[in-house]
Amino acid sequence: MMGGMLGVTDPLTYLLGTIAIVLLPGPNSMFVLATAARFGVRRGYRAATGVFLGDLVLMTLAAAGVASALRAYPPLFTALKYAGAAYLAYLGLGMARAAVRRWRHGGSASSPGTAAEHAHARDPFRRALLVSLINPKAILFFVSFFIQFVDPSYAYPALTFVVLGAVLQVCSVAYLSALIFGGNVLANHFRERRRLASALSAGVAALFIAFGVKLATASLG
Repeated sequence: MMGGMLGVTDPLTYLLGTIAIVLLPGPNSMFVLATAARFGVRRGYRAATGVFLGDLVLMTLAAAGVASALRAYPPLFTALKYAGAAYLAYLGLGMARAAVRRWRHGGSASSPGTAAEHAHARDPFRRALLVSLINPKAILFFVSFFIQFVDPSYAYPALTFVVLGAVLQVCSVAYLSALIFGGNVLANHFRERRRLASALSAGVAALFIAFGVKLATASLG
């Protein structure tokens, strides 16, 4: 029976909800898009791999009850959220500085921002992984969303979490792949419109700073 397939109470509703959630803009997807647009498909997928691993870690922590620990110890949640907000703001400010340098030099290959950008490009996996892990709200979201679709009478709840996590990862792979190839197309256009690319990079930087502010003001409620 579909309603109880591997302990998932309502697979179709879960799938539709997951797709809607994955499509919501956030720091993970914006980082992958920006990386692909600036450095190409290969580095875009390195960033995406960091997101996949980060989500896997968060799902595992949620299943292990870490979300409950965050609720039980508000100071831990506060420390994590401020650390996460600071890192998002740091990434945003770095992107903004590089965008300003490129704008001042007309986006030329010899601009001072180029070396900094390529230093950033060497570790998109690590940066994306950190972006994924720094948001304690994500752990709370995973457990509050997943738990609605777990059949409490099913004998193997761990298997249910695996199924739910696999569905989320498949949706995430499809969406981030679309962003990566879309970003690569944008990169081809931006090579001829370097000032426009700088302006859009500044916009992405502003989004990251906004994500940091949003995280800093998040609550456990």
